Amino acid sequence: MNTTTAPRSSVMERIGSALAGIRDWLDERGKAAWIMAMILGFVAAWPVGLAILGYMIWSKRMFSCRHRHERHAFRNGRGYAGFSAPTGNAAFDAYRDETLKRLEDEHREFLDFLQKLREAKDKAEFDQFMQGRKEPRELSN
Repeated sequence: MNTTTAPRSSVMERIGSALAGIRDWLDERGKAAWIMAMILGFVAAWPVGLAILGYMIWSKRMFSCRHRHERHAFRNGRGYAGFSAPTGNAAFDAYRDETLKRLEDEHREFLDFLQKLREAKDKAEFDQFMQGRKEPRELSN
């Protein structure tokens, strides 16, 4: 019975990752790329252009893309690349590298924790839904 939800979630994940890729690609090219995408959206179909404009305003991309690009650099596996230049002080460089690695590990563990928390919440809601479906049938018999 659970086979119907698995394909849907993978399709939604694919769509989400494709949209995230487009977002990151546009962020790398800056505000002009977002404006061009919005104009092309209006030309192709006005609701698409309106949706892009709404997203640009909601996500504050209308005002600046630079901070978004820097934040996504960490997520894309580049880590804290801007902090990796040696300072000349070997003790400090070792401490910094160790601290950054610890922070990356904690970040990864926190994301895993959040994922498990979401899954537990979803399971609890589903169990409550299934319990609610069983109760009326038991009362009618």
